[in-house]
Amino acid sequence: MNALHFIGNKTFDLQDVDLQSPLPGEVRLKVAYCGVCGTDVHIYHGAMAQRLTLPQVIGHEVSGEIDAVGEGVTGWQPGDRVTVRPLKPGQEVAVDNGVRHIGQNLKFIGIDTPGGMQQYWNVPAYTLHRLPEDLPLTLGAMVEPLAVACHDVRLGDVQAGENVVIIGGGPIGMLIALVAKQKGAKVLISEVNEARLKLAGSMGLATVNPKETDLVAQVEDFTSGAMADVVFEVSGVQAGVAVMTQLSRVRGRIVMVAIHAEPKAVDLFRFFWRELKLIGARVYEPEDFDEAIALAASGTLPLDALITQISPLADAKAVFETIDNNPAGMKYLLQCDL
Repeated sequence: MNALHFIGNKTFDLQDVDLQSPLPGEVRLKVAYCGVCGTDVHIYHGAMAQRLTLPQVIGHEVSGEIDAVGEGVTGWQPGDRVTVRPLKPGQEVAVDNGVRHIGQNLKFIGIDTPGGMQQYWNVPAYTLHRLPEDLPLTLGAMVEPLAVACHDVRLGDVQAGENVVIIGGGPIGMLIALVAKQKGAKVLISEVNEARLKLAGSMGLATVNPKETDLVAQVEDFTSGAMADVVFEVSGVQAGVAVMTQLSRVRGRIVMVAIHAEPKAVDLFRFFWRELKLIGARVYEPEDFDEAIALAASGTLPLDALITQISPLADAKAVFETIDNNPAGMKYLLQCDL
């Protein structure tokens, strides 16, 4: 079978490797599609090297069918269509506070252990979520990032009628906007890329380019002076962190979605003055996958519009280069079952 190994230095090696039987408690998937996540791009650029054992297969946004079932696995059989919640909780410790999906000993499958950019992939059965028969497997590969958005919106406690501002209109920011709008919120996306602004507008989302328009004034106008009930920081840059506190109303909520690897300057006086709440949001829980699958299957979200390109696994190097050179792109899928 073909397996795409990342070997470092922005280089991949497509290898023909032996098919492995699933261990007890595992299933073997025939992978249909694997999305390229922003985390995969960071790995491609050399980040998180300490977590990988090179050469290593990466990728975690997967859809496919069960090909074989290991000893002790019940409730699943070959042919079942599934996606994977790629979290492997480790031994729980006191600091985890019972929240195992972000526990201290958590392993992220596809980073800390081999991932889904291969024709067949062995994973623990407990990571599986069933996909409806009528859901295209292309959209099945969108469930994982959609689950991220469902988790973020859930932790932000977004309610119908609330004003929501998303700073950053990349794939996750766009999905957060769609989920929040589906819940009845009034949503505004702040993004500097014109192609992404056009895409958001085509999906019925309000937009603003903060390079051309005063963002604070635009949010004030958008909310009739009330400002935002919830702000999602998804840009990952200092400018987003600097402005997020200015966009929130009194006792507003700010959800930190982006990964800020280095400390950023934050207006803590504003948190004090307006009694703001800062909420961290990381990965997802099982209920977020369930909601994402239901939303994908409902057809109410224009997920197809977010798929920029589908390419064979053998073209992965070119896909990563395209992502680097095309900041307007959204979601890129690798087809693994060719």
